[in-house]
Amino acid sequence: MGSSRAILVADSDRHSRRSITRLLRRIGYEAEEAQTGREALETAGKLRPQLVLAEVNLPEVSGYEVCHELHDRYGDEVSVIFLSADRTEPYDRVAGLLLGAVDYIVKPFDPDEFLARVRGALRRSTAALRPLNSASGAPWDSLTPRELEVLKLLSGGLNQPEIAGKLVISPKTVGTHIQRVLTKLGVHSRAQAVALAHEQGLAETEGHMLAVGLEVA
Repeated sequence: MGSSRAILVADSDRHSRRSITRLLRRIGYEAEEAQTGREALETAGKLRPQLVLAEVNLPEVSGYEVCHELHDRYGDEVSVIFLSADRTEPYDRVAGLLLGAVDYIVKPFDPDEFLARVRGALRRSTAALRPLNSASGAPWDSLTPRELEVLKLLSGGLNQPEIAGKLVISPKTVGTHIQRVLTKLGVHSRAQAVALAHEQGLAETEGHMLAVGLEVA
C-alpha cells in the first residue's frame, strides 16, 4: 500500500504544479512532482503514492491514460483526482469520474476548498483500504457459506467463469454473490475483498490477486 502522506502532483504547468506542491507540503504531506504523463507513471511506480493529482491534458501520456494504467497496476491502492483548466464541462467531469477518479477539480480553485477535497479523498481511501481486525469480525460473520466459498475461490486465483464451473452455478450468480460480499465487507472492489481475505487467512491458495481483483463482472 502507498504511503498515507505521499501525493504525486502531475501537471505540465510549472506555476500550477509548484503552487499545489507548496500547498500540500505546508500541511504536512509528502508531495512529489511530475511534468508529463510518462514521468507521472514512472514516479508513481517508485513512490507508490496514495493519491495522484493529475492534469487531464498531460503531455506524452494523458491524465486519463495515467489514471487507467495506475488502476490496472495498483487497483484502489492509488486514488486519482483530475485537475483541469480547460476541460471543465459537466461531461468532462463525468467522463473523468467514470474512468475511476475520486474527484475532478476545475482550475482555478480556492486553496481551502482544494485542500478539503484532497483530505476527503485521502480519508475515503484510507478507510476503504483499512484491514479488518479481530475486533471487527462482524462483517465476516455476515457472509453466507456460499458467499464465503465464492470469496475463497476468488482469493485463490479463480476468475468468475471458473468459480461458476466449480460451484455448478451461472457466472451471473457468481457475480451477484461477489457484489453481496463487497457490500457486507464494506469495500468497493474485488481487489480490496481479496486483499482482506488474504490478510485473514481465508484464501485457499496463492492467487493472482490483482488480476482477479480488477476483473470486471
